[in-house]
Amino acid sequence: MSTGKDYILLVEDEPVVQSNNMKILTRHGYNIKQANCLTEAKAIIKEEMPCAIILDLQLPDGNGLAFLRELRNTSDVPVLILTAMGTPDDIIRGFDVGSDDYLTKPYDLKVFLIRIEALLRRASTVPDVLIFDRLRLYPSSGKAVVGDEEIQLSQKEYSILQLLIQHPERLLSAEYIYEKVWGQKMLDDDNSLKVAVSKLRTKLTDAKYTITASRGEGYYIEKID
Repeated sequence: MSTGKDYILLVEDEPVVQSNNMKILTRHGYNIKQANCLTEAKAIIKEEMPCAIILDLQLPDGNGLAFLRELRNTSDVPVLILTAMGTPDDIIRGFDVGSDDYLTKPYDLKVFLIRIEALLRRASTVPDVLIFDRLRLYPSSGKAVVGDEEIQLSQKEYSILQLLIQHPERLLSAEYIYEKVWGQKMLDDDNSLKVAVSKLRTKLTDAKYTITASRGEGYYIEKID
C-alpha cells in the first residue's frame, strides 16, 4: 500500500480506462497521480519519482516505449505497460526497453490490481546479501564486508554503495543517487553527495575498490587491479 510521499503514476489518455484504474487503486489505499500525455508525465516525475508507473504506449504526444527507454537511463522505478498493443512482438519490445510487466487491453480490473500489487512487492524485495566480487553487503544489518573484514560505513555511505552494487553495469546519475539516498531532489549547490562519495572511496581503497565518476555524468563501482 502506498503511503506518505509514495504514489503511482498513471499515464493514460483514455478517460474510461483512467477512471476505472483510478477508482480501484484508490479504493485499495494507493495514492495516484495522473498524466494524460508524456509531457505531463515527465513534469510530474521531475518533481518526484513515483513508486511505480502504469504506462500506456499510444499517447497524444508520442510512444511510451521511447519514454521508457529514456527513463531507464536514470531510474529503475517499476513499470507496468498497459496497452491495446498485444502482439508477441509488441510485448517483446516492451520488455526489451525495460518494462517490468505487460498487460493488454481489455483486461479484468481484479487481474490489473493483482499485477500492481505483485509489481510493488517485487520492487520492495531486497536479497539477504548483495555481492560484488569479494565485497558483500547485508541489507538487514547494514554491514559491508570484504573477505572477513568489515568496513565501517555511515548510513549514507552504505546506501550509496548498495545502490551502485545493485546496478553494477549502469552509470547512475548524481541526481538519481541523491534522490534515492537523501529522499529529495538535489540542489545545484549541494555537495553532500560528492563529500559522501569521497569518504566512501577512501574507505574502499584498501579493499581495492573505487567509485568512479564518468565525465561528471554519474558514478559506478569498479575493482582496482
